[in-house]
Amino acid sequence: MDQRKKIRSGLPGLDEIIDHLRIGDNVVLQVDNIADYESFVLPFVRTSLDEGRKVIYMRFARHSPIIDDNENVKVYHIDAEHGFEAFSTQVHQIIAAEGEEVFYVFDCLSDLLYTWATDLMIGNFFQITCPYLYELKTVAFFAIYKNMNSYETISAIRETTQVLMNIYNVRGQTYIHPVKVIDRYSPTMFLPHIKQAQDFIPLTSSSDASKLFADMSLNVFDAPRRHLDYWDRMFLKASDTYEKVKFSRIPSAEGKNLVEKLCRMVLSRDERFLELLTKVFTLEDLLQIKSSLIGSGFIGGKAVGMLLARKILLEDENFDYKKILEPHDSFYIGSDVFYTYLVKNGLWKLRMEQRKPEKYFSLARVIKSKILSGVFPENVKNHFLRVLEYFGQSPIIVRSSSLLEDGFGNSFAGKYESVFCTNQGTLEHRYLEFENAVKQVFASTMSDDALMYRLKRGIADQDEQMALLVQRVSGSYRKEYFFPDLAGVGYSNNIYVWDEKMSPKAGMLRVVVGLGTRAVNRTAGDYARIIAIDEPLSSPLTDFDDYRQYAQRNIDALMVTKNSMIGIAFNDLLNEIDDPKLHYFAQRDYTAEKMMKEIGQQDRQAWIINFDQFLSNSTFVGVIQKMLKCLEKFYAYPVDIEFTVNFKDLDHYQINLLQCRPLPAKGLKSKVVFPKHIDFQKTFFQSHNTFMGGNIHYGIQRIIYVEPETYSRLSDLEKYRVARCIGKLNSQIEKENMTVLLLGPGRWGTSTPSLGVPVYFSEINNITVLGEIAVKEGGFTPEISYGTHFFQDLIESDIFYVALFPEGRGGVLQTKLLNHFQNLLPELLPLSASLGEIIKVYDVNKGMHKALEIIADVGKQKAVCFFK
Repeated sequence: MDQRKKIRSGLPGLDEIIDHLRIGDNVVLQVDNIADYESFVLPFVRTSLDEGRKVIYMRFARHSPIIDDNENVKVYHIDAEHGFEAFSTQVHQIIAAEGEEVFYVFDCLSDLLYTWATDLMIGNFFQITCPYLYELKTVAFFAIYKNMNSYETISAIRETTQVLMNIYNVRGQTYIHPVKVIDRYSPTMFLPHIKQAQDFIPLTSSSDASKLFADMSLNVFDAPRRHLDYWDRMFLKASDTYEKVKFSRIPSAEGKNLVEKLCRMVLSRDERFLELLTKVFTLEDLLQIKSSLIGSGFIGGKAVGMLLARKILLEDENFDYKKILEPHDSFYIGSDVFYTYLVKNGLWKLRMEQRKPEKYFSLARVIKSKILSGVFPENVKNHFLRVLEYFGQSPIIVRSSSLLEDGFGNSFAGKYESVFCTNQGTLEHRYLEFENAVKQVFASTMSDDALMYRLKRGIADQDEQMALLVQRVSGSYRKEYFFPDLAGVGYSNNIYVWDEKMSPKAGMLRVVVGLGTRAVNRTAGDYARIIAIDEPLSSPLTDFDDYRQYAQRNIDALMVTKNSMIGIAFNDLLNEIDDPKLHYFAQRDYTAEKMMKEIGQQDRQAWIINFDQFLSNSTFVGVIQKMLKCLEKFYAYPVDIEFTVNFKDLDHYQINLLQCRPLPAKGLKSKVVFPKHIDFQKTFFQSHNTFMGGNIHYGIQRIIYVEPETYSRLSDLEKYRVARCIGKLNSQIEKENMTVLLLGPGRWGTSTPSLGVPVYFSEINNITVLGEIAVKEGGFTPEISYGTHFFQDLIESDIFYVALFPEGRGGVLQTKLLNHFQNLLPELLPLSASLGEIIKVYDVNKGMHKALEIIADVGKQKAVCFFK
């Protein structure tokens, strides 16, 4: 027997049927219209107010208000347009703030279908909200429309709620039929009851009950489709409409309307993207996407960018891209699968707690661990198996494609995981590898870098579901290695130009041999080739020694015999595999071969990857420029792309367009003017051809300087300590709103401490100017990072970057000018005072020199930082 406190419903007849409501009850009414819901809710509200109860009305639907203006009822207006996460979070926060024994009335949940499109998310919302209401000893009323939601959603609600009742209106009579009433029972409780005045009379006669349900069945149309989710019904309608218009060259008004609706359901909420998408996408395109979609919801920014770019190019009348674009056969894991995974694994409450500022990072690590150990529902597992059966044993990659990723203003470049699956072995082994890859990408939503990025960009509270893009890896086998001939990134704008003849509007490329991981990541000891599209053979490098030093040495490949991605030395590969295509990208290094012979390696060849033959003899650069400009024109915005290229020969190749997104380039900004004379004695540093970030003229207030020589002598553990200290100084900058110059040896953000300072980007994101110093003795070498995820972070955060070569390339760095200033590190971070010999912090508006300025001009390719 239920011992919870009894609560009056406001309808004595209903109280008699179910032995009253109880504290903790969630009451769900299945109704034909909102008026039927009101007839049960309003008596409950009046009675509760008369008894001095606090009543809350959650208002979010398009239907007329259930409760008219009533000063005794507190109304919360919640916008469902921002998506499931934002909506659920706001409801959760309201419930938490209102506390225990509060009574709630919610608008009809079925109305959320017009915004969310998928029943699955309504079921998820109820499954996370109902237990919390029960925990806080509330009573809450909900409604859903009959025959509008799928059986799966109704099942999820039935399993979760305490009270579920159907309300019928048949031949002018009102009936109530309790379906579930937890912990209460009577011989007639679960029979249909007819309303007579204030009473409800059970239909104890089988003939009366049969007649009632026979009459109700006459009002149910399209019965087979009731089994379908609203989402599926929309696509069924789209399919029917497409069959009607597919032979017509002029799309119908109904077809256009459906395209817009489906784009909002599957592709994007962003109005700027929707404007682009509805220009080119057809019902056929959207039905094709649906056929490759696992689950429901959005396919995410990365998938949308890839599909949109391909569609734009294939419809371009100025060039036949069909001949050169490699077809794709991608699958998409809908964003609803991610949230359902969290809900089914009991992680939603933790996620709500993680929203609190004091738990934002700490609880995220707990959630990340639990995501990696979670379990998928059987129906999702079956879909995963279908994907693996389709791809067979072809290598695949599971890529993040979140809702906010690759959008206007937010790229999330490198913040989320992408995981290669070699896809070898038994189906069971391949399935386990694939499932772990999916979990790994899901878990990356809780990485420190991703969380800091969202926080910094003011989008921590926005709906950020993780969809996934599953793609066949582009490339071919060379013995046990699998990789594409070429991979890279392309930009329609080039703000890193090193020659006055170059135009920033011409664009640039960053290319590597093998998998594209080395094109987008700063890799220890390796350098991608940067190509100015209008001067492809030009290079900022000056001699053969530079080419040798700043070349790609290793390539990334999938090694199928080891089921893993590996890095292999290019020279080792060419000495093991005779592949003439790889010779397109390299030239023999006879000096190195002579040195090898001297140490007994007679038969080995040495090669330097420089791409000169490829750039001189292939049409590729011209084609990729057309591609970039076509996309830029359609977007009316600079873009960047990721691609792979596979060759038959230099003139016959196929490009696989993997990704396209708006490029948040800062451009040239305003014109700058150098002073007529800058005293060399007061020049702190000077750089030619080794900076990026457009034209700038800043006053610098603070310098943070990591002393290279002392840093080089530290252990790796101590170098990581230096990095964390930089992060703390970075946090202080945000509070003080200062312009800060950060200088240090080698590469910022490296994962290899011997090459630089291993900071996370979130530990330097408040810096104004970032400088990397080349130091021969320590082995520290900067990398012009244009085209990497690190670069993307720099331009999104508007950080100017400069590589300093004090011993060459016309560079100047006079650190002796800092000797006049006091090191503020012990004062700013007393617990890190012992690092004072390594980390110097100077406020340069104090002391002997009153002001420090930096001026950079892209056209002149000159940057100077000097004391006035």
